[in-house]
Amino acid sequence: MKQNLSRNQLYGILALAGTALLWSTSGMLIKLIPWNPFTIAGGRSLIASIVILLIIRKPKMHFSLYQVAAALANAATMILFVAANKYTTAANAILLQYVCPVTTALLAALLLKEKTRLEHWVAVFFVILGMVIIFLDKLGGGRIIGNILALCSALTFSFVFIFMRKQKDGSPLESLLLSHWIAAAIGLGVSFFLPMPVFTLPAVGAIAALGIFQLGFASVLFSYGIKRISAINANLITVIEPVFNPVWVLIIIGEIPTINTIIGGGIIIAAVIGVSIISARHGDGNTAEPVIDKK
Repeated sequence: MKQNLSRNQLYGILALAGTALLWSTSGMLIKLIPWNPFTIAGGRSLIASIVILLIIRKPKMHFSLYQVAAALANAATMILFVAANKYTTAANAILLQYVCPVTTALLAALLLKEKTRLEHWVAVFFVILGMVIIFLDKLGGGRIIGNILALCSALTFSFVFIFMRKQKDGSPLESLLLSHWIAAAIGLGVSFFLPMPVFTLPAVGAIAALGIFQLGFASVLFSYGIKRISAINANLITVIEPVFNPVWVLIIIGEIPTINTIIGGGIIIAAVIGVSIISARHGDGNTAEPVIDKK
């Protein structure tokens, strides 16, 4: 029994690591596409939904309140995150969105009646400190509106986890699929009233990579892995994303994070890792109980 559980956890860890690596390419790919955020978000979600449908074939849609709420929250997250990458640096966008684990813990305490410990409040302090340092870049490498959009995407992403945990008979992949349909409808619908995008080979290749790999395959890996490891392990593994996201952008685009971004982002990541490790020692989330597909 222990051997099977250990193997499942290993597969879950590998799946989440692969998910984080695929997610980390978002900033680079978005920067390569000279389109408006709605067209990018709608286009990649449309492609991602096709990929997911080809894999699961028969999605189990029950359109419950929490399944729809989770889908709406995730659609908002995707659109806001794409817009944030257009209005600020990729490093600012991903690092500010990475406050999500802390805001999720606070919302879970408020809405799910889960326990909030002292370490969560300490983490909140350091996350806010990191955010303030990053926002000092508003006159330099990052624009204030992009930073605000990134923070909004962190908040809506927290609601994704809350609403998915409230589902009793749902599957995370179905909720993600529905969110892609919603994002595609909103993004492409708004695009009809905006200037026509210029279809170049790099832009088309980047939007295809976003839809197929960064969102499509990543969604499948995420739904597989999240069922097999704890929330604590998931938070630690996904640190891969904010670490590698600005690296890809630096290598391909040449966008260099500012000193404030590096310092502030480092504080945020350290706060998330620290609260996860302390919570693990308290015994919170150490089992292989599902984080999202929680029964």
